[in-house]
Amino acid sequence: MNDVEGKVAFVTGGASGIGLGMVRSFADAGMKVAVADIEQAALDGVKEEFESSDAEMIYLQVDVTDRDAMERAAQQTEEAFGKVHVVCNNAGVAVAGRVDKMDYKDWDWVMGVNLDGVINGVVTFVNRIRVHGEGGHFVNTASMAGQMPIPGGSIYTASKYAVVGLSEVMRTDLARLDIGVSVLCPAGVTTNVGKSGRNRPADLQLQKDTSRLGMGKTPIGEKVLSDMLDASVVGDMVLAAVLANDAYVFTHPHHKPMVDARTARVDSSFERWSQYRELKGIKAEGTDNV
Repeated sequence: MNDVEGKVAFVTGGASGIGLGMVRSFADAGMKVAVADIEQAALDGVKEEFESSDAEMIYLQVDVTDRDAMERAAQQTEEAFGKVHVVCNNAGVAVAGRVDKMDYKDWDWVMGVNLDGVINGVVTFVNRIRVHGEGGHFVNTASMAGQMPIPGGSIYTASKYAVVGLSEVMRTDLARLDIGVSVLCPAGVTTNVGKSGRNRPADLQLQKDTSRLGMGKTPIGEKVLSDMLDASVVGDMVLAAVLANDAYVFTHPHHKPMVDARTARVDSSFERWSQYRELKGIKAEGTDNV
């Protein structure tokens, strides 16, 4: 999208953290914004913030795991603004702990919000954008945990790797429809994700609260905590990515060596199994295996 002024954005998790950063950046760029969030009090705070501005906004209490609620929110946005052009599937939660300590309730909650919530946003809006024919853009919030494994973050990492993979395929599938896709992979940002347990459903509660993403005194954790960004900076980065149709938004590019370390391990395994096949004389089917 070369110009977003007058276009419509729908942002989940939009009343705090990175989502609110996006909302502010989009509003400053002249977009109309549907702010969707599970917390009514947070929505009320955003409404108060923009009350005296010229920004065109609506505020929707939405649980992204509820497909019917997402459909209602889409209809309300269309009633208010006519069309939707930019969809930011941003709502997210986190738990932490060794994988052998994780409960089904941890898995169901995090995957439900972080992955199913993105899927619900895609299914709800993709054909709406296709049909109006004006082009559009999806921004799916993953994490640097979608590019490298985070110790003690098995569920969170699984959800974010899935969002990265989904986004990469979407980008190829939707290009012919003039719909761009960016996947946001932030590291340390000032957000409320560490307190996401406040919105954990009653039926998915545990006696011990695992609702955090504490990496402890690991090299990765210390590196992340040493460079925390304000969410407003990330909002501006996302706006720039939408305008440029960037595939990835890496808010902390100096973390690349940690991703490179994983890539080096992958490369090493490719070499090891290439040598194995050669040693065993394994050839592709359809060739003479002699």
